[in-house]
Amino acid sequence: MLALAFLAFSCNKDHATVGKWKISYNEESKGIKIEKDSKVLSNDLFASYILDGKEVTSKDYSSHQIEQSSIQDQFGEGKVFTVTYKDNSLPTLKQSFYIYPEKDYILTDFTLQNASGDVASNYMAPVNIVQPAIIENSDENRALFIPFDNDCWIRFQSHALTFDSLVSYEATAIFNNNSRNGIVVGSIEHDNWKSAIKMKSDHSNGLNTLVCYGGAADTLTRDSKAHGALSGETIKSPKVLLGSFADWRNGLDEYAEANAKIAPPKTWGKAIPFGWNSWGVLQFNLTYQKAMDVSDFFKNNLQNNGFVNPDKTLYIGLDSGWNSFTEEELKSFVQKCKENGQIAGIYWTPFTDWGKNPERDVPDSEKYKYKDVYLYANGKPQELDGAYAVDPTHPAIEDMMKKTSDLFRRCGFEYVKMDFMTHGAMESDKWHKPGIQTGIQAYNYGMQLLNQYFHDMYINLSISPIFPAHYAQSRRIACDAWNKIKDTEYTMNAVSYGWWVDKVYQYNDADHIVLRDATEGENRARVTSSVITGLYIAGDDYSKEGSAEGKEKSLKYLTNTAINAIANGVTFRPLEGNGEKSENQFVREEENGFYFVHFNYGENEININIPFERIGLDANKTYQITELWKNETIDSKSSISIPGKDVTVFFINK
Repeated sequence: MLALAFLAFSCNKDHATVGKWKISYNEESKGIKIEKDSKVLSNDLFASYILDGKEVTSKDYSSHQIEQSSIQDQFGEGKVFTVTYKDNSLPTLKQSFYIYPEKDYILTDFTLQNASGDVASNYMAPVNIVQPAIIENSDENRALFIPFDNDCWIRFQSHALTFDSLVSYEATAIFNNNSRNGIVVGSIEHDNWKSAIKMKSDHSNGLNTLVCYGGAADTLTRDSKAHGALSGETIKSPKVLLGSFADWRNGLDEYAEANAKIAPPKTWGKAIPFGWNSWGVLQFNLTYQKAMDVSDFFKNNLQNNGFVNPDKTLYIGLDSGWNSFTEEELKSFVQKCKENGQIAGIYWTPFTDWGKNPERDVPDSEKYKYKDVYLYANGKPQELDGAYAVDPTHPAIEDMMKKTSDLFRRCGFEYVKMDFMTHGAMESDKWHKPGIQTGIQAYNYGMQLLNQYFHDMYINLSISPIFPAHYAQSRRIACDAWNKIKDTEYTMNAVSYGWWVDKVYQYNDADHIVLRDATEGENRARVTSSVITGLYIAGDDYSKEGSAEGKEKSLKYLTNTAINAIANGVTFRPLEGNGEKSENQFVREEENGFYFVHFNYGENEININIPFERIGLDANKTYQITELWKNETIDSKSSISIPGKDVTVFFINK
């Protein structure tokens, strides 16, 4: 092992070669050259930050010193190439590059240190690249927009490189859709900074600039003021991954896995949740008796017909409106679920005030009024989605967490849907807890408390940032979705470019499935969107007063054994990446074959041929193929018809 390690690493004063990577300092440009397999990713990478309102770069320093050292961490064995920049008028800047011989990416971050006092900055960018030489010249080149959160029906987008400027949050991929070659850039630390990648295209299939920075705060992070400034004798940028991959999809998977190495996903010792949530059809018409009816309906009609997870149980969840129940009714509902072989779920929004009444007492913490706990921006409460944001670091919020979790535990709930979490990450004039300087620091503090008080419950985030991700077992991949083909298309937009989020959570969640008032094709498409995403949650009204249509369709579409077997929590990947809306082809490889799903979001019938080579199969071979909704054998050489607003789900046996 020692000999192998020695062969993998070589270095001299100005460069380091580690496996497939070479990092070197350019004396003339004062930048960093990065090569992988002799291909240049950047000729001139540099760091930058804001100091006293002005941008400073590592090129502005009068002297530098290079050090190299070995490292052994969660990413493996490697080398650290560190450049320390000094100037009498500036804080010391120390940028490190973490290089691992077997990885298709490197990591980088930098610190600022002021020996004579504190240094403060609300913008630190470890990666600045001018005219990055990243992919071949082609009109199939794309850049991904990844949203900060899933609020306001925001969409992921795959853009041709014809934009003036594009900002993607936390990560992006720039790739050629034909060859799939590309790079992935993104922050893998989410303790202090909201991060983003700002790109400017050259309008000729390439980029003029790419900057990955900590300090993003704008309307899409739901902020109305600038990002908070880190302050101290030493402050640190986010750690950024910069990778080059033969397949951009593998790159985003590896990006997610790198995040999970730093902050492992919250564990859950039970199978993926299947079940029901009341915020489908019932919404605020939820009552105690209807909830009891629903539990019985699933027990008597669906659990015994294949709609059940591998643990042979279901999760029956009360959404907003449960507070009309008495505590005794809540306990009775939980007991009903247990008797029916189910786990009871409930709902809460820990970081919001829906009453928007500053003089109202905070429930469970009456010595405070809501005006004491708001997150103010420029002296005003911040409103989002009809609610005021509250300070996750305020002791009144901890009081509410303690008493709410005690109530849920007394009643026997084991699953909690936590909603409107983004409110807790907003930048603010100040926070109650000393030492909190940024919105994401406050959010982390609040989520740590949430984990403390709800530690024994499954947490499913609804409206929330993608990162940090390690406080919940699952997260809804997009915003609300109901029954129509447009809802399926919207959900699959997020799966198209955010499937990899299932590596930083245990599972993605496609939101509840409503079947009534939609066509049979739309029903198949909506169920498919759920089983290939993650959680499998129904949403029709199954009470005695509920529509016969919703119940009949559920018996038909939630009990297909072959379809239900797909729902193991591993999200499908897109076959292509060239749409600004949703991709319509998705795949997942199994030991003995591939699942291949093709949606038709349009009104009219289409005819397709299975794209074997793009899937990773030999187009000259003949395969045994089954369409799972109809349980029909398919001729692998024939054209296949898909009706409008419908889907086909194939299993291709290797």
